[in-house]
Amino acid sequence: SSNVMSLKKSFVILTKSIINEINLLNIPILDFQIKNKKMANITLGGNPVKTSGELPTVGSQILDFELVATDLSTKTLSNFEGSKLILNIFPSVNTGVCAASTRQFNTEASTLENTKVLCVSRDLPFAQDQFCAAEGLENVIMLSDFKTGKFGKDYGVIMINGAFDGLLSRSVIVTDDSGKVLYTEQVSETGDEPNYKAALEAL
Repeated sequence: SSNVMSLKKSFVILTKSIINEINLLNIPILDFQIKNKKMANITLGGNPVKTSGELPTVGSQILDFELVATDLSTKTLSNFEGSKLILNIFPSVNTGVCAASTRQFNTEASTLENTKVLCVSRDLPFAQDQFCAAEGLENVIMLSDFKTGKFGKDYGVIMINGAFDGLLSRSVIVTDDSGKVLYTEQVSETGDEPNYKAALEAL
């Protein structure tokens, strides 16, 4: 019995030591942070995938964030104050569907009044910039969550298993100019495009 207690005590001390070391290295502990949260169930190529949480509820205020722009500056919600927002969230610009959604929202954005389209992924800002330059996209703002993954955690959109584990799930969030959430979509199959019409009609 005393041996069991001693082993348990040693395990607790070791666990705390490991967590402290990780904290010193400033590495996000996503598995600890998402524990016990509600998760969305989606698919990737038909295979079940879970996300780290659920999207903000309609009627709530959008959460603040820190994301990296293509010029490596940090952007927060205050940078877009007073504008309606469409957050086009996806795994990577290097996949066909993600590229298609970015092109589509780029086309739509040119006709929208007082509206900014923020395209958010965990791609490096360099890759996002190269993609926009190659595609001639000028009406969307590319932002990266590559540094900490905090945006993905806060918004409940990190895929926590499957081939895209650690990337952001395909989803859309629309807000008014005060930051109130008007519409959300967690695309159920990652290989499908979002419902552009519904997102635009929510504005």
